[in-house]
Amino acid sequence: MQIDYDVRAKVMVEALPYLQKYNNKVVVVKYGGNAMTNETLKHAVMEDIVMLSIVGIKVVLVHGGGPEINDMLKRVGKESKFVNGLRYTDEETVDIVQMVLAGKVNKDLVSMLESHGGSAIGLCGLDGKMIEAETLDPELGLVGEITKVNPKIIQNALDNGYIPVISTIGRGEDGTVYNINADTAAARIAAEMGAPSLILLTDIKGLLEDKDDEDTIIRTVNVSEVPLLKNRGVITGGMIPKIDCCVEAVRRGVKQANIIDGRIPHSILIELLTDLGAGTMIIA
Repeated sequence: MQIDYDVRAKVMVEALPYLQKYNNKVVVVKYGGNAMTNETLKHAVMEDIVMLSIVGIKVVLVHGGGPEINDMLKRVGKESKFVNGLRYTDEETVDIVQMVLAGKVNKDLVSMLESHGGSAIGLCGLDGKMIEAETLDPELGLVGEITKVNPKIIQNALDNGYIPVISTIGRGEDGTVYNINADTAAARIAAEMGAPSLILLTDIKGLLEDKDDEDTIIRTVNVSEVPLLKNRGVITGGMIPKIDCCVEAVRRGVKQANIIDGRIPHSILIELLTDLGAGTMIIA
């Protein structure tokens, strides 16, 4: 029993400098993947966010909802179509995306945070012109490229003690509603909020030297190394847009962007508050 106490004490002492480092600072967490569909992991993520909020770290939760969107499209008899990894979005699809993301998924997360003792408020990119966008590629339909992020409404929520929960729907100058990639939105929001840290939850351990061997995780990547890693085939497939989002965030002033394993319970706390970390960190 004494050993258990010693271990617990060591963990708390190890967390102290990180609690001081992030106190009253903004941390943006992009939430999706397996951590969003597994109930045990979902509760662990909510507990992490509430705990960070209670100890004085201002968490902004940006979420996706691909599986839920796929399910709703299937219910209405509409096939999901993807172009280069991004969802093709026509007018009917964007209505469903808005309904699912800004509606059910967003409010379910707010409710879950509240059930774990947090104070949360649901927002989407249409609120307060938070996310302004234009067409990314005509071949993708109503998929938007962010032109501007207005963080005022997010800051107002934080200043009033709320955890902002943000669904990534954007608006064009003409009022067109766009589907926005959640990783991209999280990176831009982190930069505009002056966040020292961006965390992307994924379904893998991090960036791997050998994609088939999780023991080859690369713990730290400098943005200057990214082109070489792409040329070597280390950064491929679905990891490319995630790394690009991290690079964009760091170049816009975020001190570190972390791709972490959302399959590990409490991976957010492990990443932020321990020496070990829980994935790959991209720095300038």
